[in-house]
Amino acid sequence: MGNLNILYEDNHIIVVVKPVNIPSQGDKTGDEDMLTIIKQYIKEKYNKPGEVYLGLVHRLDRPTGGVMVFAKTSKAASRLSEQVRDKKMHKKYLCIVDGKMEAETGSMRDYLLKNEKTNTSKVVKEGTKNAKEALLDYEVIKYNEEINMSVVKVDLHTGRHHQIRVQFASRNHSLSGDQKYGTRGRGKQLALWAFSLSFEHPTLKEKMTFEYYPEITGSWKILEDKEIEKE
Repeated sequence: MGNLNILYEDNHIIVVVKPVNIPSQGDKTGDEDMLTIIKQYIKEKYNKPGEVYLGLVHRLDRPTGGVMVFAKTSKAASRLSEQVRDKKMHKKYLCIVDGKMEAETGSMRDYLLKNEKTNTSKVVKEGTKNAKEALLDYEVIKYNEEINMSVVKVDLHTGRHHQIRVQFASRNHSLSGDQKYGTRGRGKQLALWAFSLSFEHPTLKEKMTFEYYPEITGSWKILEDKEIEKE
């Protein structure tokens, strides 16, 4: 509770930093999740009786940390969810990938098919039944020749299941610490962080952007603070 990192809060929304390895919402593990943590925070701070309303409008995978927005009213939830559907909520990520990218900047366009049984996705041919288009742009921030790994900024245009992990892995640039798709760093923390979130405030109609960078520890020691402060 005391560790909840709040970037912004008003009567309609609350923007927080999700730590790594905490689920966005409750799952079969029964582990503490962000939805429950924030509900408890609101209940205690505002002395609210009964069940607290909190709308989950987007998710981050459990091993991924970064910026999230939650809705404190049903109206806000509806309007933010509409932005997600209309691709007006914009997310940017940092990741550490294996090897040196062939180009400093570029785009990736694939069709991904999710396997519900294994909770994995894979790149398939266009036209494959149930496959969904996946689009992203990327920019290499740093390449470390000594460990042969690159830090990459990702501008995500579609929010497909495990999209960043699958698209980079399919090009032999799997993410560091990826237990499902990776070839290096097994047993380490997945090096994927949602550092920027932009959306229109559900009632004020103003564009809001929130940024929060990962701590320079673990795999992120490849970076220096000054390298990610500004785009």
